[in-house]
Amino acid sequence: MEELVMDINVDELAKAGTIISGIRGYYASKIVGQEQLGLSLLVSMIANGHILLESVPGLAKTTAANVMTEAVGGSFSRIQCTPDLLPSDIIGTQTFNMSNNTFETKIGPVYANFVLLDEINRSSAKTQSAMLEAMQEKSVSIGGTTYKLPPVFIVIATQNPIEQEGTYELSEAQLDRFLIKEVITYPEASQEIEILNRIEAEIYTAASAICTIDDIVFLQQLSKKVYISPAIKKYIVDIVQATREVNKFIPKELASYVAMGASTRAAIAFMETAKAVALINGRAYCTPDDVKAMRYEVLRHRIMLNFAAIADNVNPETIIDAVIGAIPTP
Repeated sequence: MEELVMDINVDELAKAGTIISGIRGYYASKIVGQEQLGLSLLVSMIANGHILLESVPGLAKTTAANVMTEAVGGSFSRIQCTPDLLPSDIIGTQTFNMSNNTFETKIGPVYANFVLLDEINRSSAKTQSAMLEAMQEKSVSIGGTTYKLPPVFIVIATQNPIEQEGTYELSEAQLDRFLIKEVITYPEASQEIEILNRIEAEIYTAASAICTIDDIVFLQQLSKKVYISPAIKKYIVDIVQATREVNKFIPKELASYVAMGASTRAAIAFMETAKAVALINGRAYCTPDDVKAMRYEVLRHRIMLNFAAIADNVNPETIIDAVIGAIPTP
């Protein structure tokens, strides 16, 4: 039997629980329903990873991003993506100051703790690629000078799956840089009634942070110390490798829909999200259920399906469930 060696003490775990409880309570007070969206945003925050949100318009994607920013007192930038958006509109540029005959660097809206890229698939491929360095390297280059982004830097990108006119599909390389992808569904009837009641009663609670960016840095550092056993690491790797060799693990009729499996970034994402989920659940160690908790969010944008899957209305979640079911749980 493997002996657990904990790097997290009781006081640290209690402090983390207080911060997490405060953020979740703040989110629930501002947003009706959408619990999974709240969890995904919190996981992204703790893992310091980027998140892609997909849904039809009007399902509180932008509001949820704003609420999470308010909760931690972070800086927030919103970029409305359009086909004529330029890379310099995001990362910044150099301008010539005629009064002193010098070039001045103007940092773009990317320099914030939370950057909302609204309708990212409406921006051109050139503009999308400008975010790659920022998302991966946590820095931007302007005029040959590199500028480090804030320690807490999270891109929250949204896209509408319905309207495809005037859009540019995200490349696999861009998709892979998002830690997780959340698909938001319509609220239940009771939740929609509550939304109407709040609007009619003009219930708008004052925006006041319940924690700080330093608290988020604390959670991020603590998350790295969450224990994950070699058996669970192997479980993660087995899942990811199975997506690349689906013919060996799932029925042939399902395997025929898969064009490409997940990359090594998926394994890293599984580990980081499992640690975040364990911390959210008040534990200093990971379980297999922590891995499974974010299985859709980690894999749905990394398993590429072919045109036959679209024609037969087969979604990535069906493939993910089949793969997870085929791998023995430790």
